[in-house]
Amino acid sequence: MELEFLGTGSGVPAKHRNVSSLALKLLAERNAIWLFDCGEGTQMQILRTTIKPRKIEKIFITHLHGDHIFGLPGLLSSRSFQGGDTPLALYGPPGVEQFVKTALRVSQTKLSYPISYHELKEGIVFQDAQFKVEARLLEHGIASYGYRITEADHEGALQVEKLRALGIPEGPLFGKLKQGQTVTLPDGQVIDGKDFVGEKRQGRVVTILGDTRYTQASIELAKNSDVIVHESTFRKEETKMAKAYFHSTSQQAAQVAQKAQAKRLVLTHISARYLAQAAHELEKEAQAVFPNTQVAKDFDEIEIPLKEE
Repeated sequence: MELEFLGTGSGVPAKHRNVSSLALKLLAERNAIWLFDCGEGTQMQILRTTIKPRKIEKIFITHLHGDHIFGLPGLLSSRSFQGGDTPLALYGPPGVEQFVKTALRVSQTKLSYPISYHELKEGIVFQDAQFKVEARLLEHGIASYGYRITEADHEGALQVEKLRALGIPEGPLFGKLKQGQTVTLPDGQVIDGKDFVGEKRQGRVVTILGDTRYTQASIELAKNSDVIVHESTFRKEETKMAKAYFHSTSQQAAQVAQKAQAKRLVLTHISARYLAQAAHELEKEAQAVFPNTQVAKDFDEIEIPLKEE
């Protein structure tokens, strides 16, 4: 599981930062990619990565401001032109279906795959045996959502050395024992697989928040996350301006991570006003509250490792 930041800027594209888009790469888990927001130029950013549009299985939109959705029509079209034919699920606030269908209709674009539209309400918006995605309404003056992605627990590892010490040969028996089955060996010895499988490994939790003021909803959604991705549009001395424009400061983002008892915070949605040194100052402000913080740059990749057994 990895995060790859395709755009980390706010408002308008800049030379050093494109507008919002983030890929959650689940290639090992399900050979798929989930995209969160799709600002203008996202497909151009993808060309500079190893991401294949046909592997994008789901797109989650946090809110309908242009710097988060204007790249959607182009990306959806390119996915079709490049041979993508598998279904795609699109999640977002009410209006996202109308936006996409209008753009495709006016441009007379026909896709080679179906899109299923899921206009959001708070709660669980997707769940299968591997993952659960919950959405929570934030505070941005327009309907803006945060997403919590929870991975199912991993089965414990088979304790191969213990089995070898008992003289049990590798092969089909190992598979049965890994499933926790009880097997009888040719010599009559009975082996319970549960005695040779380690403890389950807790699944990972990633919280990706849309644009928002500091709000309790962010803290509740992000509780005990391995990684929180939070906007950081303003510096701490600009708290009043952040509130007026329905955004957060770097310090407020750090407070969310601290109160949520998260493990790691990544700041994004950085204003074009903040060049290299100024962006570093944003990072330092947040680290004073929550030390394990970094400011994301376009094309940063962050691995989210499995928890230790």
